[in-house]
Formats: sequence, C-alpha cells, structure tokens
Amino acid sequence: MRKILAVVLTGLFMGVIALRVSRSQTQASAVPGPQFATDGKLVRPEGYRRWVYVSSGLGMSYTQRADDNMQMFTNVFVNPSAYDYFLAHGTWPDKTIFVLELYGSTSQGSINKHGSYQKDFMGLDVEVKDEKRFADKWAYFGFNSGEKAASADTPSKNVCWQCHDANAAVEHSFVQFYPELLKVAREKGTIKPTVHLEDKK
Repeated sequence: MRKILAVVLTGLFMGVIALRVSRSQTQASAVPGPQFATDGKLVRPEGYRRWVYVSSGLGMSYTQRADDNMQMFTNVFVNPSAYDYFLAHGTWPDKTIFVLELYGSTSQGSINKHGSYQKDFMGLDVEVKDEKRFADKWAYFGFNSGEKAASADTPSKNVCWQCHDANAAVEHSFVQFYPELLKVAREKGTIKPTVHLEDKK
C-alpha cells in the first residue's frame, strides 16, 4: 500500500511540476510587444530578465577611442516571441524588443583575484522594431536607473540608427556578437553581405 501511495504522490508531484513549467513557458511566449504611453513615450520594459538572454560584452566600443577608465558590462535580452521567430526565420519580426542593460565593472571585491565582474547598474538602452509607429522601422531609447518612460532618440536616423543600419549583421541587430544567434543567421543565410565578420567560417 505504501508503495502504491508513493507512486501516486510521485505522479502528482511530477504533474504539478510539468504544469508550472508549461505555465511559465506560456507566460514567456505571451510577453506583449512594446508598450507606449499616451504621449508616445516607450514604457520601461518590465520583467525583461525573464526574457531570452542573448549575450554580454565588456568594455566594447565601436569607435577607435574608448574610455579605458569606464569598462562597462552590457547584457542583452530579447522578448521570447521575437527570439522564437528568429530561430525559425533568421530575421526579426515586428514588435521585437531588445533590452541592453549596462553595469559598471570592478575587479576588487570579496574573494576575486583576477578578472572583472558586474557591479553598479548604470541604465538601459532599448531597441524596438515597430513598423507602423516608426517610419524607419527601428527606434532607440535610453533609460536611466529611475525613468519609467522615455522618448525615442532623435532624429529618427540618429547615430545609433545609422551605426546599426550599416554594421549590424542581421537587420539592426549585432548578431555577430551573439554566438548562438550567429549560427542561426548563417544557416538561414540572413547575414548582410556588406557586413564584415572577422570569423568567416
């Protein structure tokens, strides 16, 4: 009798776990697209750390001059529905949202003897694809640590827009810096032929 009861309880437990996982996956897939306030400002994305983590960088700079005294970490997340679409097509759907969070770096603390780790939160950069709202499809937003909403950077084809348009491997995304997504883009043949990739494999 105890063995039967144990089997039944184990089955119930596994069923509850499976249900929770299913709900979690459904909620992740149901992440809404970009939300805008009545004044047209982008509402700060909430819960983005539950989205798909894409990659991180340390002290990256797209110009020759970089501030060696401010080596920031960047962590990139994308909404799950856009990620799933990219895996299937190698391109980004309308309503794609990239969130890039910035953290300061340090090597001095606790038991660390070598290398660097993330420290103070510095802000968010958000990239949105909304073909109906933006004539140039993609728009860029910056949030400090406390802002709840932000206007798109202007002009629409600003420095960020131009850099992404000219140098991003797939549409306006720097897939060349996201190893797993780069594999997908290669398989789907969606990398811009004009973009330089150091690794030509």
